[in-house]
Amino acid sequence: MAHHDLVVIGSGSGNTFIDERFADWDVAIVEHGVFGGTCLNVGCIPTKMYVYAADVAETVRHASRYGVDATIDKVRWADIRDRVFGRIDPIAKGGLEYRAERSDNVTVYLGHASFTGPRALRVERTDGSGVDEITADQVVVAAGGRPMVPAAIAGAPYETSDTIMRIDELPRRMVIVGGGYIAAEFAHVFSALGTEVTVVVRGSRMLRSHDETVSAAYTELLSERLDVRLATQVTGVTGEAGDLTVALDDGSSVAADVLLVAAGRIPNGDRMNLGAAGIATHSDGRIEVDRFQRTSAERVWALGDVSSPWALKHVANREAKVVGHNLLHPEAPLETDHRNVPSAVFTEPQVASVGKTEEMVRMSGLDYTVKVQRFGDVAFGWAMEDTTGLCKIIAEKGTGRLLGAHIMGPQASTLIQPLIQAMSFGLGAREMATGQYWIHPALPEVVENALLGLEI
Repeated sequence: MAHHDLVVIGSGSGNTFIDERFADWDVAIVEHGVFGGTCLNVGCIPTKMYVYAADVAETVRHASRYGVDATIDKVRWADIRDRVFGRIDPIAKGGLEYRAERSDNVTVYLGHASFTGPRALRVERTDGSGVDEITADQVVVAAGGRPMVPAAIAGAPYETSDTIMRIDELPRRMVIVGGGYIAAEFAHVFSALGTEVTVVVRGSRMLRSHDETVSAAYTELLSERLDVRLATQVTGVTGEAGDLTVALDDGSSVAADVLLVAAGRIPNGDRMNLGAAGIATHSDGRIEVDRFQRTSAERVWALGDVSSPWALKHVANREAKVVGHNLLHPEAPLETDHRNVPSAVFTEPQVASVGKTEEMVRMSGLDYTVKVQRFGDVAFGWAMEDTTGLCKIIAEKGTGRLLGAHIMGPQASTLIQPLIQAMSFGLGAREMATGQYWIHPALPEVVENALLGLEI
């Protein structure tokens, strides 16, 4: 049985903090999937490369509004796919080679890890060649999550966000099950590239975890473009891949070549025998951690999607930095700051958010003020012919303290950043609006005008 100073389960964000500071540590990394984790291989990065191609297609498709006549001659799905994974796969391979062959103090175990006792693990090798039993002084669980598949779909041919980007042909018809950010992004990608898309949403609107103003506006926009079935669930699937019939609980059915399940993701802790190590979990399966990322088990830490309520790479990266520091400096531990966690949805139009929604603020009892500013009311939005974009800012009356910001429109993921900064460093709405120059005529003026419009 091999013993290590540190075992890290998962090669995504868990791999990022193992740097020269740990050169004197005997470190092991356990990975049962593709090296590099969700973000690199099946999440943030490849999806955004597909989104960019979809954005280009949409730009061409709507160019005539600016007096430029253009058409899409052909969508070369295989070339789009190969552009994405022709870059990503070598990075994943290179990361594995670096850790396995060029990091003298790191041992890589390729297999599935489950606990057999306190800081003791059994690793079933991916290639089926055997089992490794290992122990460690410290363990970091960074095992990520996986797609959730509803029971009514489980036995049918389906794709998930882990597999859909590598299919061989662009489907003519697709049913997407889900109403969150994964469903929204893939609905944009495939519809922009020419697929006939139907979205089946269990809830009453898309992106329902977002502010109600943005969520309702986005749902209306998407419903104008695609076949969106709200408050509907799948009851069964018949047929074979390429010729499916998806039955819905309203008695209707939809034909599809491909069924994409994008109904959310669940943490992988349930597959790791956490109880044997004394690691407590929440009711939804997430590993419980304190403000230092410590689990209930002594010298066992957790980070990222396996423990965090925010399945976001930037959150996992921050938690990894905290864990890395705390492993090295237990006498002066850092806390993870989750006060202002931003998020973005790379759909059409983009959606970005930070802080509280209006519903959350209303329920808190705070005296607040809201301003919704339209993109089309500022010069650059006018130049873009934008009629749907909006910036909604919520602030506390009297103090001007920023409580939340929600943007839907072109480059929302970028426009939200100064508001994230202001909230993180305690800059009030009035100070933010009047204490700096805002470039004219640039799109950030929509943020400036929203701030100025708040009745503080």
